[in-house]
Amino acid sequence: MPHETIDWSDCPLVEIKPGVQSGAPVLRGTRMPVAAIVDNFVYGVSVSGIAEQFEIPEDCVRAIVTYAERHRVAHSV
Repeated sequence: MPHETIDWSDCPLVEIKPGVQSGAPVLRGTRMPVAAIVDNFVYGVSVSGIAEQFEIPEDCVRAIVTYAERHRVAHSV
């Protein structure tokens, strides 16, 4: 299954800084890559399971997953 691209530019919970996680999108104020949250959800981990695993609030996990579902960027063929 190809990895989908997500445009995080309008998500207030996400920041991208060149010196943090090699410029990967992270949860604002942390070094937590949002891809880890989304990937775990895609693989079937529950919102509460992800929140517990990464020690972040469930509402943040839910917001990241919802944003990701709404902002996927289609790959050109």
